[in-house]
Parts: sequence; C-alpha cells; structure tokens
Amino acid sequence: MEETISEGTGNVFTDLGRPDAAARAYKADLVMILEDIIKRLGLTQVEAAQRCGTDQSTLSKVLRGRVGLVTTDRLIRWLGCLGGSVRITVDTTPGKAVAPVSVHFCAA
Repeated sequence: MEETISEGTGNVFTDLGRPDAAARAYKADLVMILEDIIKRLGLTQVEAAQRCGTDQSTLSKVLRGRVGLVTTDRLIRWLGCLGGSVRITVDTTPGKAVAPVSVHFCAA
C-alpha cells in the first residue's frame, strides 16, 4: 500500500477535519503563551492555578492540549492573572486582513 503525503493547511485542526478549527488553533496559541509565562515565572502548575483562580487538574489538562475545556475569555483572564496582557485587533477593511481578528500578547 502506497502512502500519500499532502501539504497541510497550516492549521492542524482543519487538517483533522474539525468544524471548529479556527477557534481551536486560536486557543492553542494562547495556551502556548500561557505555558511560556508559567515557565518564565518559574511557577509550578499548582502555583499558576492558584494565581489563575482554577485548580491544578484543569490547568494541566489545558496545558496538555484539551483546549475545549476552557473558553477563550478564560484563557485571556489566566494570562492577565499571570501578569500578561492581550491586545485584540479587529480589521474591518474588506479584503485587507489575512484574518479579520488578530491577538497579540504584550509581555508585562
């Protein structure tokens, strides 16, 4: 049997056929930033969870990729609890933006 290799779209969730691919990719980006902040601050998951107002079990699941467990709003709040800030930009110019909404992490 011969294998077929296809070029990906750049969004693994789209490649897997998920109907909510854009939202999951967006959340995954926020989770990667969250994980980076936790490492940079030298926090344990328990300490990070306490600062974020959640439990370690939930934080651990999210950090392991279970992005469907939390809302985007909750991830943004967690980033804020750890000293980060998020700037959301909406471009309403037709045909101008690659993505109509972009999110930028602003290091504290």
